[in-house]
Amino acid sequence: MVNTPESHQEPLWLVIIRLLRWHKPEGRLILMIPALWAVFLAAAGHPPIPLVGVIILGSLATSAAGCVVNDLWDRDIDPQVERTRDRPLASRSLSVKVGIVVGMIALACAAVLALYLNSLSFWLSVAAVPVILLYPGAKRVFPVPQLVLSIAWGFAVLISWSAVTQNISTSTWLLWGATVLWTLGFDTIYAMSDRQDDQLIGVNSSALFFGKYAPIAVGIFFVGTITLLAGVAISVHLNNIFWLSLIVAASGWIWQIFRLLQPELPIPTYGLMFRQNVWIGFLILGGMIAGSF
Repeated sequence: MVNTPESHQEPLWLVIIRLLRWHKPEGRLILMIPALWAVFLAAAGHPPIPLVGVIILGSLATSAAGCVVNDLWDRDIDPQVERTRDRPLASRSLSVKVGIVVGMIALACAAVLALYLNSLSFWLSVAAVPVILLYPGAKRVFPVPQLVLSIAWGFAVLISWSAVTQNISTSTWLLWGATVLWTLGFDTIYAMSDRQDDQLIGVNSSALFFGKYAPIAVGIFFVGTITLLAGVAISVHLNNIFWLSLIVAASGWIWQIFRLLQPELPIPTYGLMFRQNVWIGFLILGGMIAGSF
């Protein structure tokens, strides 16, 4: 670890916790949610408990690895962004060497957990790795890098669903599409807080790509999410409890869209809306579980 005043004050283990973003659980939970959607829907509300444990731990390990990879890519960019300048690699409170080791350990943990899965799920896990590794570089060359992140999120659905059924069905792809669109929605909101810094640095984001139409784009993504979730519910015959949860979730998304259409929103509002999507995701999960009986 680099010898800085901050590193003397903060224990190494706590710096690593910050590197993995475990002090900000909403970002870890929001990846876990689609994986849990898939495992409970594929198992008609009764997945094997050990498999649920593997899915939860696997999403935590994968998210941790993704955070480290992202910070390694962005260690020279993050100091220029208000929201990210205090990250361990950006602030030089952790060395690149330690970051690489931590990232490799997280990936190794995810790989060990993937061995518990069937062959289809295992190879889908392998296929997800290049997307996770390349996503941070996408913002340098691709106009909508959030789409790459959304595809990475979508692997959580494919892996978890196939872990139960050993195949991928139409229902799986409907849930995958809902997850991709939901991720595009909430991560575009998240990116809106960094628009000014991203523009100065010269990196891409969906918030910059859509510009003044970003709130409308988010609205389209959320409407698509609702439509595809409804399609999943019909295909797997969920009961009225799910439909009630989807109506409440849709109300939350509609409220967010109207808020985004207001001029001059305070920057913290975007982070608040991102966190609200965690609760919306869990609400839908509860509806899926209760709706399966």
